[in-house]
Amino acid sequence: MKILFLPFFLSALLNIQFVQGQLYKSVHKEAIFIDTHNDFISTGIEKNKSFDQDLKGVTHSDLNRMIKGGVDIQVFSIFCDGEYGEGTAFKFANREIDSLYAVVNRNPSNMMIVKSPNDIEQAVKSKKLGAMMGVEGGHMIEDRIDYLDSLYKRGARYMTLTWNNSTTWASSAADERAGNNIGHPYGLNSFGEQIVAHMNKIGMIVDISHVGEKTFYDALRITTKPVIASHSCTYSLCPVPRNMTDDQIKAVGKNNGVIQLNFYSGFVDPSFREKNNNFIAKHQVEKDSILETNPSDFYANLFIHEKYKDEMDSTRPSLSLLIDHLDHIVKLIGVDHVGIGSDFDGINSLPRELNDVTDMPLITKELLKRGYTKKDVFKILGGNFIRVFIANMPH
Repeated sequence: MKILFLPFFLSALLNIQFVQGQLYKSVHKEAIFIDTHNDFISTGIEKNKSFDQDLKGVTHSDLNRMIKGGVDIQVFSIFCDGEYGEGTAFKFANREIDSLYAVVNRNPSNMMIVKSPNDIEQAVKSKKLGAMMGVEGGHMIEDRIDYLDSLYKRGARYMTLTWNNSTTWASSAADERAGNNIGHPYGLNSFGEQIVAHMNKIGMIVDISHVGEKTFYDALRITTKPVIASHSCTYSLCPVPRNMTDDQIKAVGKNNGVIQLNFYSGFVDPSFREKNNNFIAKHQVEKDSILETNPSDFYANLFIHEKYKDEMDSTRPSLSLLIDHLDHIVKLIGVDHVGIGSDFDGINSLPRELNDVTDMPLITKELLKRGYTKKDVFKILGGNFIRVFIANMPH
């Protein structure tokens, strides 16, 4: 008799496994998924591509793939590097904002600009991709608070106090950890403190990704609102300047802020840097020839990585290692303080399973596999950021 029932039990077991395997898709679809950092806008300008084109194999993101990946709200980075400054940085920021508005205006049935928590609700209800903006680098306001106000009015809802380059009023992680002379003491000076206070006043979220530790603690001392780290990982699991120490993570928890995970392999896997350096060294002659026509080291590396993609893939870490960073943050400060800030289209290497925005549901799958509840997952995928967004709204 037992033998007769064996096929039934095997069939039932397989069915249970199938249901569990598909569960993550429904949970992902039900959640409000918010990615707090995507660099398509600057990359699109660099590559002369538009977000509403089919760019599979060219970029990590485009409109149709983002919808397919279940992204509800995307915060697009308004970014330029430290080569831009007075007379150029703010102008380029506005060019990028113009670019985003143009693509939204061309696709009114599929996209809308999001400036408030109510707009998030409207975007989700209307099944449109909500397009938010965050300014990546305080140098883009060119030391002018009226420029900060202008970017806010146009829709920017967070500002990263520094990019890798320090400003006249704040020091970056790159400069602090390298011990670079930036012309003023590390941290926020009085003007920097004024900027943070003004951001609190108008409703611009303070983003502490990229900033030095002195700037970090000064910002948390001044701010009266929760902060975010829009795209950062943990220093204890991968000790690089851009990642956050356990003490910093605990400070964000006390501030009631949120740390969004960055997908870049070099911030996830401590062994990646050596692997990547060996890869670049192998192709150094070709890289040097590229630098003769385009002096940007970032784009020279990006070109090499894209050209030798299959070779580069062997250096990529696993998605599991990325989620280890999330587990570490949760262990320190709880599930209310972590989210997703992919850095798609701003990085040249990601975990093996995350090839573009269509792979976002695999994050939900891994979270459920690790025992996070549906309620936890909803917080991680978007709820935590919404809480901070609401808390930063001007009264």
